[in-house]
Formats: sequence, C-alpha cells, structure tokens
Amino acid sequence: MHSPKVWRNFWHFLAFGFGSGLAKKAPGTWGTLVGLAFVPLLHLLPLWFALCVIAGASVFGMWLCGRVASDLGVHDHGGIVWDEIVGIWITLIFLPNTWLWLALGFITFRVLDIAKPWPISWLDRKVGGGLGIMIDDMLAGVIAAGVLYAAWFFTV
Repeated sequence: MHSPKVWRNFWHFLAFGFGSGLAKKAPGTWGTLVGLAFVPLLHLLPLWFALCVIAGASVFGMWLCGRVASDLGVHDHGGIVWDEIVGIWITLIFLPNTWLWLALGFITFRVLDIAKPWPISWLDRKVGGGLGIMIDDMLAGVIAAGVLYAAWFFTV
C-alpha cells in the first residue's frame, strides 16, 4: 500500500476531500462536513444546474476514486471521501436549506453510510472499482433524501 500524496497530487487532494480524509479519526465524517459546506452554494444554483453538478461530480468521482485507489493499491482507502461529499449533496439537494435540515441530513446520511443496511451493504461488497467506491454512498444519499423528504412532507 502506498501512502497518499494529498499535498503533492491534485487527484489525491480532491479524492481526500481537500485534505479532510487525512483525519486520524472518522475521515468519512470529516469528508461529509466538507461536502456539507458546499450545500448552501448548490442551493444558490437553479435546481437543474445543481443536479447537473451532482451528476457530473458522481461520474467524475467514479473515475477519481478508482484512479486514487489504484495509485494507493487499496480498493476503498478510508481517506478517500469524495464519495461522502457527493452523498451528502444527494441527500440535501431537494430539502430546505436551513440549519435544521442540514443537520438532519448530515446525521441521517452518516448513519446510513456507517451502518450500511441492505441494499447499501450488498453494493459495497459486490461492486468494485471507482463505481464501487461511489455507489454505496450515492445510494445512502438517495435513501437519506427519501427518508428526510418524507419527514418534511408530513410536517409541512
């Protein structure tokens, strides 16, 4: 296993969430916080454009995570957090841009990403490469969004 070159390699820098993936404890949580910081900016965009940004970041992430994992010789290095960044964007893009929903989205996404209930766990085990690194977090984001959107719908 090679060590990440986060401060010398642009691709590693991105995959490691601008350095947040280097955290000794809970790098996925720190990466999710980095992604969370961008959510208010995504909400400033027209929805169709924000969705294009998320779709582009997802496809790019499949290549990026696959490349960096290959560089490191580890399928899903814990410091690769681009998948968490995209996952939290998916979670929150359709929800109100308030502190309450940002916090609920963060917690719900992290619980699903860590616990990996079925079918997230199945995808995590069965899909390899960059797609495998990204797909479980993308699905966790979709499920978290569905749960929170339902909660929002029934509280309005």
